[in-house]
Amino acid sequence: MTLIKSLVNQDEFVGFYLLKELEVKQTNGTPPKDYFDIVMCDSSGQLSAKYWDVSPADKETFFPMGLVKIRGIVQTYRERLQVKITRIRKATENDGVSLTDFIRSAPIRPVDLVYTIKQVMASIQDDGIKTLVSYCVNKVDEKLMHYPAAKTHHHAYYAGLAYHMVRMLEIADFVCKQRPFLNADLLKAGIILHDIAKPEEMIAQLGIVSDYSVQGKLLGHISMASNWITEAAIHSGIDLQSERVIALQHLVLSHHNLGEWGSPVQPQTAEAVALHHIDALDAKLQMVEDALDSLPESEAWTPMIRGLENKPIYRTKL
Repeated sequence: MTLIKSLVNQDEFVGFYLLKELEVKQTNGTPPKDYFDIVMCDSSGQLSAKYWDVSPADKETFFPMGLVKIRGIVQTYRERLQVKITRIRKATENDGVSLTDFIRSAPIRPVDLVYTIKQVMASIQDDGIKTLVSYCVNKVDEKLMHYPAAKTHHHAYYAGLAYHMVRMLEIADFVCKQRPFLNADLLKAGIILHDIAKPEEMIAQLGIVSDYSVQGKLLGHISMASNWITEAAIHSGIDLQSERVIALQHLVLSHHNLGEWGSPVQPQTAEAVALHHIDALDAKLQMVEDALDSLPESEAWTPMIRGLENKPIYRTKL
């Protein structure tokens, strides 16, 4: 099978792929014609694709999260690779392919990631903070085992959210040793809670987000997580005006740093400053790593990365 990562400009190929996204659109011609705007993926990466000859039967046959066999040619459009699909059909049982073969996953087993997070929770020495964190984590329950951290931005794959948390906790462990004035309990708790509402913000299957929930669209994960801390405090009999509750809420509410990025307040505690930069460091480096991992060996530059101000990354030959 031809992996997406290996495709280069002008390649003609045949292979099985997952329809990560599929939308029926219309051309600008007269009369306009329907076409499929597709994001096809496999375990090595994803590519945008177009299928121009869409029939009424096609619109009743192909849907997101479907496995298909595609014949196509790779072209360059606006300095990015794009596939022109010439033939497409649904995969059948006789093809011997499974949906899980096409799912990208975190490089560490989900069960190990969740175990690490639970171990860090257990290491929190402040009982009040530990109680608040445990309550919020229990709200997402088994979803932490498989949910992505985002739809497209970073860690957008199976168990990506837990992987993001664990990588941030590793960075925080070093930072707390280097900067012992930081409250390690607060920082660890903030890392676990900062994106804890993502599983309720997004609708996902096998690590692929199809849409945002009503709560996700109207409230967003930041305010939802802050509300969960309030709920946890009320349930546990912890004073809502206590430093623990306010400090945890501030960590969550400020971790995006700016209002235009979704945070109603900016970081104003030492742990909030650390959390924001640890989050940004892990997210941005993951964007770079993912872009380089999916880059064909013949290419030197990645596509533009949205989270890096639309800059491409150069792969050095050193």
